[in-house]
Amino acid sequence: MLIASAYAQGGGASGGGGFFVQILPLLLIFVVFYFLLIRPQQKKMKAHRDMIANLRRGDKVITGGGLHATVAKIEDEVAVLEIANGVRVKAARHTISELSAKPVPRDSTDNVVESAGGGD
Repeated sequence: MLIASAYAQGGGASGGGGFFVQILPLLLIFVVFYFLLIRPQQKKMKAHRDMIANLRRGDKVITGGGLHATVAKIEDEVAVLEIANGVRVKAARHTISELSAKPVPRDSTDNVVESAGGGD
């Protein structure tokens, strides 16, 4: 009998709060995913595209397969990589995953030997 009266009193149907209140958690989840996952990935992709576009002869690179090589020649979609003295392979430019080192430009001052003397 008490149970029947409790159901009879019921809280009534709530208004639901409207469509916006119901969709708000989904929008918040999307915003969080955008800033934590999508946006950083887009930045990485842009940095990779810039790195590929700025490859120059002499750059030391690492391919997606793990080859450590030096860029010998750059063509449109292909890079010729030197993996050992006299051993060159062609690789698609997009398979180059990272730049390990830029070549150091040679200055004319590199050949000058400073005197290590005691002028004291």
